[in-house]
Amino acid sequence: MINGYKCFYKGLVTHFSDTMELNRVYYSSQDVNFFKGGFHLCTNLEDTFRYFDTFNNEVDVAEVHGYGKISKYDDEYNGFYDMYAVEFIKITKVLTRDEIIAYAINLPEYRLDRFLSLYKLSDDEIMLFKKLFYNKPNIIKTIMYCQENIKDVYENNYQLKIKR
Repeated sequence: MINGYKCFYKGLVTHFSDTMELNRVYYSSQDVNFFKGGFHLCTNLEDTFRYFDTFNNEVDVAEVHGYGKISKYDDEYNGFYDMYAVEFIKITKVLTRDEIIAYAINLPEYRLDRFLSLYKLSDDEIMLFKKLFYNKPNIIKTIMYCQENIKDVYENNYQLKIKR
């Protein structure tokens, strides 16, 4: 069994427009292979956003259990690991936004950077992350570039002026 996370469009809607339900077990009759079939999940919450545009769509993030036939995929080139396709999946909990933010705050810096580049924050959340990570220039630059759309932040002469 694999415990992990799965992202959906709001209302637990899949990419294929199927609506799933909490605490129900789903079976895939397809060949379980990350690129061919099965239900996909990731053990790192932030990796689920790789497959959903959270900047233009509302999403649900769920804790899931996957079991039966399991196929693992690691995308070393892009730094995404522990992604799976499974034969059976059960959605055990839909995370609140506060739970997602609390999870992210405790991530190692390289994973937090990925989270911030893939998950749309509210203005208040942006301020929270800037306050918490004011001493982490790479995190601040990711926030500015990805969340605030300041595209020249990575230019060599750009000076970070952080307000605490």
